[in-house]
Amino acid sequence: MMFVLSPLRRVAAGAVVLLCTSAQAAPSVIEGKDGWLFAGWESADKIDRATLANNVKLLQEAQSMLAAQHIGLLVMVVPSKAPLYPQRLPAGATLSADMAHRYDEVLAQLEKAGVPSFDDRAVLQAVEGSAVEGGDGAKASAFYRSDYHWTAWSAEASAAAVAKLIASRWPLAPSSSPGTTLGAWTTDRHYGDLAENFMSPEDRKRIGRESYTVRTTPEPVGGLLDGAPPQVVVVGNSFVQPYLGFPQKLSNALGRPVGLTWNPGNISPWKTLLDAVSTPGFAQHKPKLVVWQFNEARMETALDSTAAWDAGSAMSPAAWRGKLNAALKQ
Repeated sequence: MMFVLSPLRRVAAGAVVLLCTSAQAAPSVIEGKDGWLFAGWESADKIDRATLANNVKLLQEAQSMLAAQHIGLLVMVVPSKAPLYPQRLPAGATLSADMAHRYDEVLAQLEKAGVPSFDDRAVLQAVEGSAVEGGDGAKASAFYRSDYHWTAWSAEASAAAVAKLIASRWPLAPSSSPGTTLGAWTTDRHYGDLAENFMSPEDRKRIGRESYTVRTTPEPVGGLLDGAPPQVVVVGNSFVQPYLGFPQKLSNALGRPVGLTWNPGNISPWKTLLDAVSTPGFAQHKPKLVVWQFNEARMETALDSTAAWDAGSAMSPAAWRGKLNAALKQ
């Protein structure tokens, strides 16, 4: 079963915790050291290499279909939380060898298939412990302590990495509209979504609230972060939603509007791409590039998995290919 988390404007995406635990059913939340929480409902210790290979092949096919419409594809794979924080895992819990090296295997398979991507794990590792903008002595964290998601610092750093890659590989035509102007940083305190949704009131209180430092930025209008047709469209889950700032930072770094289609984590990334290419704006003003965001663990979740995706998302690969091909030829 895939859970959807929705405190404030955040909802769960497809990240998982990869722990070598007992054969008992995984709890919804695994509590680590110092109040760090990890999603536990998809615990695993082996890579599903067959499904991973099938998904990479589907990405390769999507790349070809987009290329036929003169649209490029960049796949951004967000690393899972647990492998970045082995020191925060519960006493006695360790990562299996497969899980510790899964991100490397995902990137290697994408490279072998010729699907452009980059090492976002290295980006997040650089964020962890870095100085926070403003010079107040605070240190950035790549993920929130009691939340499913990466922090706004990770979102912005990843967007900057994407912008740099776009500039080197996909030259864009000049834009008549500027990019998004970034707002000032602001901080509020509330419970993380893992604590809010899956812990008792007593345990939630014990874990406590945490600070969320995010930008004050305008809401996207009509699916765009600016008024002009975008040459770059972002497709993904709640990791790239405006609350955390990824599309705004990408727009700012590129100096042009950026399109955005995102869904909560029980909607598959495959369905979200269909949603994006089926919009009138996409069909009327085909972009030059799609930036398609996945979570590491969802790279080995089958497209037709009814256990992971809602009824409208789970479909056969053949049905998905047909729908994507038809949408692109509108």
